Amino acid sequence: MAVPPEANSDAAGSDRAAELRKQMVDTLIVEGTILSAQVEAAMRKVPRELFAPGVELDEVYQLYNGVVTKRDEAGTSVSSVSAPQVQAHMLEQAEITEGMNVLEIGSGGYNAALIKELVGPSGRVTTVDIDADITDRATRFLGEAGYSGVNVVLADAEVGVPEHGPYDRILVTVGAWDVPPAWVDQLAESGRLIVPLQIRGLSRTIAFEKADGYLVSRSARLFGFVQMQGAGAHQGKLLVMRDGEVTLRMDDEVPVDPTALEGVFGMPRVEVWSGATIGRFEPWADTQMWLATALSGFCRVVVDKKLSTGLISPPGSHSAAMAVVAGGNLAYVTTRSTANQDDVEFGAHAYGPDAEKLAEEVAEQLRIWQREHRSGPGPQFRVYPIDTADDQIPDGRVVDKKHSRITISWPNAANATAGQVSLHQHTK
Repeated sequence: MAVPPEANSDAAGSDRAAELRKQMVDTLIVEGTILSAQVEAAMRKVPRELFAPGVELDEVYQLYNGVVTKRDEAGTSVSSVSAPQVQAHMLEQAEITEGMNVLEIGSGGYNAALIKELVGPSGRVTTVDIDADITDRATRFLGEAGYSGVNVVLADAEVGVPEHGPYDRILVTVGAWDVPPAWVDQLAESGRLIVPLQIRGLSRTIAFEKADGYLVSRSARLFGFVQMQGAGAHQGKLLVMRDGEVTLRMDDEVPVDPTALEGVFGMPRVEVWSGATIGRFEPWADTQMWLATALSGFCRVVVDKKLSTGLISPPGSHSAAMAVVAGGNLAYVTTRSTANQDDVEFGAHAYGPDAEKLAEEVAEQLRIWQREHRSGPGPQFRVYPIDTADDQIPDGRVVDKKHSRITISWPNAANATAGQVSLHQHTK
């Protein structure tokens, strides 16, 4: 007989919670997310359910889903206990050791307790949040779980928490659009910053280390997070078309005059197939980032399936696709089946007066991705101060933010292929 879900406020659920915690950690080890004995021990010890009271245990211990702890008036999640897989991965990226001083940006309590286990009695942990409800909850839950020594600070993390720095590690557990100078300044010389950073509309959790005047990435992975509030909040741009059936989502700016796209869908659709393939279960993260690096006007096209007329066909069952706009033209990436049932082929659908040219440009970049980068190490990201001169920045895509200049560079890229990224291609 199936065991019914139990609320974690039930004392009788403690055995069930221990069983689920064991299963959670065992699975994260098997799948390769937990790699170190230190992270394993911390996640086996800290009772996750204490930081989400009243939530059913099966939901608390879902590996790949976070637990929402607060929503705004519109129903959007503004605080959550992140998914165990995400937390384990970030802790492994951070490589926290005993005695370190660690700052967590974005509070909740559970992750701070895990960090405290990793730094041990001689280490220090500070967790900061802009929302008093969240810091009050974190203080209460940490005390009840036996981690009252964690510093819980109510503040806008845009300016960091200088009174407890410098920090050997800074872990940002909310989605960030930029890297404020305070985070870099408060990082120890040998320190590491782990941050879910939005670059050209794509979110990657990146581990940065300090170099000579800049930060350089050591690892990156696709994860989604609740967005930053306060001074660091950022709202992307939307271009709504066809009465809401189609929306273009852009990270930084509308890359063309919106009036240039009026009537674009009244033109015939052009299809170009690239010959580039990807496994049905192979991650698309590097494919997306390559196109975001290589193509100006990169964005996402989102289709409201309730209003869809079949005009745009995102890949598979998705409602969104990678896209690019150029003048009065729009192209997006789609897929089709191949003779190999394990693969799909990338192609481009395009509309506009120069649709065929734009579709071919997208297809060519997909071919370059397959030829040069599909099995490679992926991109390297660097963060420079906003006043850094061009000649101090490596080749690749340069994304200018409010506080920083972020570069995306690809090792072993083709040097003489048409359409390849040129020196210091900028996006503001």
